[in-house]
Amino acid sequence: MTLDLNLNDLTHVVAADREHVWHHLSQHKQYETTDPRVFVEGKGMKLWDATGKEFLDAVSGGVWTVNVGYGRESIANAVRDQLLKLNYYAGAAGTVPGAVFAQRLIEKMPGMSRVYYSNSGSEANEKVYKMVRQIAARHHGGRKWKILYRDRDYHGTTLGTLATSGQGQRAAQYGPYPDGFVMVPHCLEYRAQWDVENYGQRAADAIEEVILREGPDTVGALVLEPVTAGGGVITPPEGYWQRVQEICRKYDILLHIDEVVCGLGRTGTWFGYQQYGIEPDFVTMAKGVASGYAAISCTVATERVFEMFKDAPEDGMSYFRDISTFGGCTAGPVAALENMRIIEEEGLLENCTLMGDRVMANLNALMEKHEVIGDVRGKGLFCGAELVADRKTREPMDEKKVQAVVADCLSQGVIIGATNRSIEGLNNTLCLSPALIATADDIDRITDAIDGALSRVFG
Repeated sequence: MTLDLNLNDLTHVVAADREHVWHHLSQHKQYETTDPRVFVEGKGMKLWDATGKEFLDAVSGGVWTVNVGYGRESIANAVRDQLLKLNYYAGAAGTVPGAVFAQRLIEKMPGMSRVYYSNSGSEANEKVYKMVRQIAARHHGGRKWKILYRDRDYHGTTLGTLATSGQGQRAAQYGPYPDGFVMVPHCLEYRAQWDVENYGQRAADAIEEVILREGPDTVGALVLEPVTAGGGVITPPEGYWQRVQEICRKYDILLHIDEVVCGLGRTGTWFGYQQYGIEPDFVTMAKGVASGYAAISCTVATERVFEMFKDAPEDGMSYFRDISTFGGCTAGPVAALENMRIIEEEGLLENCTLMGDRVMANLNALMEKHEVIGDVRGKGLFCGAELVADRKTREPMDEKKVQAVVADCLSQGVIIGATNRSIEGLNNTLCLSPALIATADDIDRITDAIDGALSRVFG
C-alpha cells in the first residue's frame, strides 16, 4: 500500500500513534489526556508537527543525529539509486558502498584500519566487548577479560552495554548484568572528587588505581566517551587524555573510544578523540554517520587488533564469529558517503567550530545574567549548561524545574534537550546539539529562547 496522507487533517495519524505506537523514553499515561507529538516534515533545522506548528531543532532529531540537517535530497537520491541496484547482502561478502565508505572513513582516521558494520551504536559497542573477550580467551589465556567504563558515560541499551552504563537510572531494573565490567570515576571538575591543582591528571590516575585494585592482568579494555553526552555534556580537564593514554599503554589495555555522539563532525573535527591527540585501538560510531537518513554503525579497529583474529586460520574458532543482519544493508554506507561529501564541500567542520564558539559565548553571557546557571561546558556544536539551585554550594536544580525550561523553549518553537533519567539527582544539564549547518541567527534564537525560559521559570 502507499502512504496517502491528507496533510490538512492528520487527526487519524495522531489517533493511530496514540493507540499503537510505544514511544521511546516516554511515560504513556500522559497520552490518555493529551495528544502525542507527531512530526510530519523537516527542512534544514526546522520541523513541523501534525498541528502545523513550526520548531527550530537544537538537538538534531532529539538525540544528536541529524548532523547535516533535514531534507537532503542528494542523500535520499543516493539511497534510492543504490536500493534499486543492490539493497542488501550479508556482511560475509562485500558491497560497493561498503568498501568505498570504509576506505573514505579510514582516510579520516590515521592509525585505524578496519571497519565492521552493524546498525546501532549499542551494537557497535557490543562488538568491541565481544572482540575484547575473544582476544582474552585466545591471546591471554582467559585473563584480561574485564572492561572498564566511566561513571556518567553511556554506551548503549543492550544488556551488555548497559553493564557499562555509568548512568544508574538507565541501568536500573534491567539487571542482573554480566560480570567483568568495572566502573572508574568520572572526570567532571565542576563536581570535583579531589581537591588538587592538576585535576585532569588526578582523574586519570583514579583509573590506574582501579586497574591496580582489579589486577592489570585481568583488565583488557577501557571504554570512554571523548566528551560525555547524556551524563551531562562533560568535556575532559586538561591533561586527562594524555595520562589515560599513558596508563593504557603501561598496562597493555585496549582503548575503546565511543564516538556514537561525537563522531562525524559534532565537535568540529571528524571525531571527538582527534581534539585530544588520542590514539585508540577501537572507535565506534553511529548517529551522525549518515545523519539519520539510514541506519548504520561502525566498529573501527587498528590493524594490530585485526591481526589477532587472523593468526590461526587452521582453527575454526579463531576468527570473529559474529554477524549483524542489517550491517549488510547498502543504504547505510551509501548515505554515509553522501553525508561525508556534504560535510566536506559545505565546510561544516569549520562552521561547527565557529558556531560552537558562538553558542559557548552566548551561554556564558546567560550565566552572568542567570544565577541558576552554574557551569557551561562544550566542544563544537555539543554544549551544555548545568542548572543549580545554589551557585555557591552547586546544589543541582530540581529536575522538574529543568524540564520546565525545556517545555518553555518548546512553547517558543525551539527544541532543546536536558539530561533525562540518567543519574538520580543530577538530571540538571540543558543540552544543545544543533545541526552542523546552524547559522548565527539560529544560535541566537536558541539561546534567546533559553534566556526567556530561565526568566519565566525562575523569575
